[in-house]
Amino acid sequence: MEEPLDLIRLSIDERVYVKCRGDRELRGKLHAYDQHLNMILGNVEETITTTEVDEETDEEIIKQATRKINMLFVRGDIVVLVSPPLRTS
Repeated sequence: MEEPLDLIRLSIDERVYVKCRGDRELRGKLHAYDQHLNMILGNVEETITTTEVDEETDEEIIKQATRKINMLFVRGDIVVLVSPPLRTS
C-alpha cells in the first residue's frame, strides 16, 4: 500500500462500514469510489441515531432508525470514516 485510498481500492466488492456526518452510519457492498470519496454502495443498511431530551425528566433519549437501500450514491463530503472488512491472516 502506497496511498491511503489503496485501502479502499482493496475493499471493492466487499462490505464496508461508512460513518457519515449527521450521526448516520452505512454498511454495504462497495461497488465504486473516486478521489473525493464519492461512493456507490449496494445492499446498504443505513442507521440514523437521534437524541431527544424528555421535557419532564430532562433525560436524553437515544433513538436509532434503520432502513435498507438497494443502491446508494454517497457524496464524499459527508464521509467521516471508511472501515474496510476485517481481514484475518
